[in-house]
Amino acid sequence: MAKKKINTQFKILAPGGQATPAPPLGPALGAKGINPGQFIQKFNEATKQFGGKIVGCIVTLYDDRSFDLEIKSSPASVLIKERAGIEKGSGLVGKESVGSITRAQAQEIAKEKMADLTAADLEAATRIIMGTARSMGVKVEG
Repeated sequence: MAKKKINTQFKILAPGGQATPAPPLGPALGAKGINPGQFIQKFNEATKQFGGKIVGCIVTLYDDRSFDLEIKSSPASVLIKERAGIEKGSGLVGKESVGSITRAQAQEIAKEKMADLTAADLEAATRIIMGTARSMGVKVEG
């Protein structure tokens, strides 16, 4: 079988298992030449276990207008906000703290994201997550 020629590759963030072809996702997909209905059906099937949590996805579009999905884990900021129980990060990082997580929670997030991070080991991945939390105005205790 001949190898398909890649036309373009792009990233999207959408709620796992609950994506709809409504804006902003549908028009963005249509502009790239992807049938939004087909994409949404395939994406929701592949991400139904996430149950509405924001999920990253790399979409590879081929010249014959077919596409492949590579599902990634949720962004670290989404996981941190979920664990800290906050709606959004701080607008005044360094001056205002909006919540806190424990080092153990940061380590759980690092384990979940390990495949998507460039860390050599779990300790390095945990430090990456702790840095992300601090940059959001979330304190890391412990």
